[in-house]
Amino acid sequence: MTPNKNPITCRLGNKVAIVTGSAEGIGEATARLFAREGAKTVVADLNREKGQDLANEITAGDGEAIFIHHDVTAEASWQSLIKETINRFGKLNILVNNAGIIKILDIENTSLADWHKIMEVNATGVYLGTKLAILAMKANGELCSIINRSSVAGQIGDKNMFAYCASKGAVTLLTKSAALSCADKGYRIRVNSVHPAYVSTSMTRSEAAQVGISEQEYMQEAIVAHPLGLGEPIDVAYLDLFLASDESKWITAGEFNADGGFTAQ
Repeated sequence: MTPNKNPITCRLGNKVAIVTGSAEGIGEATARLFAREGAKTVVADLNREKGQDLANEITAGDGEAIFIHHDVTAEASWQSLIKETINRFGKLNILVNNAGIIKILDIENTSLADWHKIMEVNATGVYLGTKLAILAMKANGELCSIINRSSVAGQIGDKNMFAYCASKGAVTLLTKSAALSCADKGYRIRVNSVHPAYVSTSMTRSEAAQVGISEQEYMQEAIVAHPLGLGEPIDVAYLDLFLASDESKWITAGEFNADGGFTAQ
């Protein structure tokens, strides 16, 4: 789809965005949508082949995007990512901390290595991105937005997602703290968290293998658990778009669910 180039109607015109974990799944949908709405978009991911392919597709469709190889757990990688983004596009307006991993394990079966890995990617990665993005954004004088990918598992418990729940709960509250800090200092930076329930992606498909049932069985159980059925990546991407745009300029420290009614039950 051709990006919206009309500066009057383009929702992210003249903005520069980084989306982590954007080679596939929700991150890919968000990167595509941001580019379509006029953002200069940085596809940041460990997967070089898929990430570069996505950036090439966006560019071929008259969008503006580059791929940068990125490890969210490494501070040096974050520093390099933001520096390269600013060198290429002159500034940073939007960060979507989307990258994450999951293991289906209860507390008794969660090893220390499992705990550290999940927390490192899902929580420490978001901390690093949020901190370094604020440092880059605060002096540009423009309205900026940081969107942190939490989960419904960061709001309610799940007996089989012990470390994942802990990591996403950390994201929920570090978001609020960072948002209040930015507001207190007068920065034009909003920080919000987005909480999907089950969305049909490669991550949810991998969960079926972890619990030892077929993908079809797993997806059917997930569908039944959601009053509106299973979500698609684009359903979350449109929420990201609203929070990235100036339409949400008075919204910060918020928790936004894209869960098909899952948490209302």
